[in-house]
Amino acid sequence: MPIIKSAGMNARNAALAPESETSVHTGDTAVASLAERPALHTGAHSSPAQSPTTVRKIKEAAKTLLPDALFLSLLHHKCIGRYPRLIHPVTFNEKILQRNLHPDPRYIRLSDKLLVREYIARKIGDKHLIPLIAAPDSFTPDVFDALPDAFVMKANHGSSFVEVVTNKSETSFEKLKKLADRWLHTDFYCVARERHYEMIEPRIFFEQLLLDQRGRIPADFKLHCFGGRPGRPIIYILVISDRFGDATHGDVYDIDWNHLDIEIGDYKRSPAPAPRPRHLQAVLDVAARLCEDFDYVRVDLYAPDNLVYFGELTFTPGAGVLPFTPDSIDFEWGKLMA
Repeated sequence: MPIIKSAGMNARNAALAPESETSVHTGDTAVASLAERPALHTGAHSSPAQSPTTVRKIKEAAKTLLPDALFLSLLHHKCIGRYPRLIHPVTFNEKILQRNLHPDPRYIRLSDKLLVREYIARKIGDKHLIPLIAAPDSFTPDVFDALPDAFVMKANHGSSFVEVVTNKSETSFEKLKKLADRWLHTDFYCVARERHYEMIEPRIFFEQLLLDQRGRIPADFKLHCFGGRPGRPIIYILVISDRFGDATHGDVYDIDWNHLDIEIGDYKRSPAPAPRPRHLQAVLDVAARLCEDFDYVRVDLYAPDNLVYFGELTFTPGAGVLPFTPDSIDFEWGKLMA
């Protein structure tokens, strides 16, 4: 089986992907409005219309000049449909925007997908870490040659930097090197102004490819954990199934595995709930342990068969521009955060 590409985009990536000139909505942002303003007609000496590529480059360059708070306000309006209250936040997304602008210093090290491994090993034990194959200072042909037939290539400094390789003979060093270089040259802070990512030094690393007993990539368990109170945290479980395939779904469950009528981002619910995992309590116990020092964090886990592996800690999911269906969930989850 060839390399499997990630299917679909999360809310952050979908919102910030370059827009084609046929899909721009007038008024989405001040930058879009400026770029779409028709050229003035001045007679025989008029300049020719700018190409779509030129217009897009102007728009992207103009966005970089916006202050973080203004950029995030416009982006929130574009994705959520209303301007955020940044001074007195109420909704989940508004409170995440505050984290973008004023991150806890701990977020830097714990959002680094390499450095966080030390924290996880101390907190819950290295048995929950996906085996690390290599974290080289640079990606060279020798590194590629030493990789096993199947592996996952990742970058440590942002979201969606994941390439699954199931058969190394069907790819090449040059192909992966080009992809890795693109990741390394992406300033993830600039994507959605999540300031803690600005302090992470980009690196490429390689992990073992996790497969369940049927040889399939396990589902992602993204546990939204609201702590900061006595007793167990409040947890909602988003399960992303067939993430790298053609039938990707996102289903939200409570801790009793009730299938909730909630959609997060672009993920659509499955027609029917998945069977309750036999080791659901082990998944919940790991998430509760990892979230106990925070009033909110999303804990990403993989749970193939009867095992539980750590994926990442995310403190600003969706960068504060994460659509919910119904929209009332944005307000309900906002009440659970400090």
